[in-house]
Amino acid sequence: MGETISLTTSDGHTLDAYKASPSGAVKGALVVVQEIFGINGQIRRTVDYFAEQGYETIAPALFDRVEKGIELGYNETDFGIGRETRGKITDEWITADIGAAVKEVASAGKVSVIGFCFGGYATYIAACTVDGVSAAMPFYGGGIAAKVGELKPKCPVQFHFGDKDAAIPLDDLQKIKDALQDSPLYVYDDSGHGFTCDDRDSYNEGAAKRAFGRALSWMDEHAS
Repeated sequence: MGETISLTTSDGHTLDAYKASPSGAVKGALVVVQEIFGINGQIRRTVDYFAEQGYETIAPALFDRVEKGIELGYNETDFGIGRETRGKITDEWITADIGAAVKEVASAGKVSVIGFCFGGYATYIAACTVDGVSAAMPFYGGGIAAKVGELKPKCPVQFHFGDKDAAIPLDDLQKIKDALQDSPLYVYDDSGHGFTCDDRDSYNEGAAKRAFGRALSWMDEHAS
C-alpha cells in the first residue's frame, strides 16, 4: 500500500523512505525507524500496519548514508553486515535523517517516532534532538542507557524492552528508569531482542500486540 519516495536533509543528503497513507481519517503522523536490517519487508509491513491505524507513516532509510538500498535478512551474514553498517552511522546523521522524515509527514498532524533495535536508540536520539516530535516509543534500543545522562527528551517517551534480551542488561533498564522517572518503561515476559519482529525467532505475538497497543494509546494521548 506504500511507496518509496526521496527525502533531502538539512545537510543536503538525499535518502529513500517508504511511506504509506491511511485509507480513512488521519489521526496524525508517525516515523518508523528501522532495525540494523535496513528498510526490509518487515519494516514496510510495520509502516503499512500503522497507516492502517490512521497514521501517515514513513520509514527513512538511515543506512543510505553508507550505502543505498541495503535490505537484509536475519542470517549471520546479514547480521554482520547490519552491525558493521550501523557502526558507521553518527547521531548527527540520525538527527538529520529523522528530521527530514518528520518534516515530510508533519502536514498530517502531530508527529510521533517509533523504532526498533538500532531504531530504538535512534528514536531516543530523535526525541532529544529533532524539532517537531510530539511522542516517542523506543523498542529494545541498545545504548540508550549510556545517553540518558547527557541527553533529555523534548517530548513524552514510552520505552519497551524484553526480559530475556541478551543484548541489553537489566541494569541498563534501571538506569533509564532512574534518569527518566516520568517515562513509562515496560518489560515483557519471555521476550528477547526483536520480540515484535514476526520474521525473527524471538517474535512473541502476545507481547508484540500488547506493546503496539500501548504505543498506539501513547500516540492517541500525546500526538493526535
